[in-house]
Amino acid sequence: MSIFSNKNLIERYSRQIVLKKIGFEGQKKILSSKVFVVGAGGLGCTVIDQLARAGVGEIAVIDFDKVTLSNIHRQVLYNSQDLNKHKVNVLKKKIKKINSKIKLKIYKSKINKENIKKLLKNYQIIVDGSDNFETKFLLNKYCLKLRKRLIVGSINKFDGHVFSLNFKNNKSACLKCFYQEIPNNNLLNCETEGVVGTIANIVGSIQANEVLKIILNLKEKLYNSILIVNILDLSFRISKFGKIKKCICGR
Repeated sequence: MSIFSNKNLIERYSRQIVLKKIGFEGQKKILSSKVFVVGAGGLGCTVIDQLARAGVGEIAVIDFDKVTLSNIHRQVLYNSQDLNKHKVNVLKKKIKKINSKIKLKIYKSKINKENIKKLLKNYQIIVDGSDNFETKFLLNKYCLKLRKRLIVGSINKFDGHVFSLNFKNNKSACLKCFYQEIPNNNLLNCETEGVVGTIANIVGSIQANEVLKIILNLKEKLYNSILIVNILDLSFRISKFGKIKKCICGR
């Protein structure tokens, strides 16, 4: 795909190309990039939507759920006509209407230790949009083994967290360095704890932004850090944490 000879592509991405930190060369990097998204819920929908619009060349997404009525207030790619349909089937049709030029792969299944290596091996950037800590820690373990970049997001009530983990760097801390033990999934349980829809879109957009920064090799602020967002008091706080010597990442 030659962006220099395609007027439609230049027009589509013109507001990005005009930015000095992107330009034609940066847009070419975005168009040739490949990203794997785990989960097509509140976070995943926003991430996939934003990356497709930005022109990420190949996006893969895995999710086994069907659309329910309670999803719609925060999962921006679905509407009432999509109820009881598999999320990945719905989003594939909608993303193709947004940007038919990108390659979109869908997996109607659950990620697990049996399939994770095969699924992730061809993608350097992995985005976690899952709703449970078991999946987040599984991604942390295998992205570490495979030396991938991993962008982790979580939401609950009015709060959100974002990690940007760089396992290409031996000095990078991992998710286990921060939590040490797998937390209780009630911390992410939207059904019982509740969640406001806007935090899903905010955190998902930040995750997508981190992906673009990695692709474009722009300065990253979340190295060995966590971004903590609270939208009741409009606070955005970055907290540092260190690499633990006896952790699984202590290479």
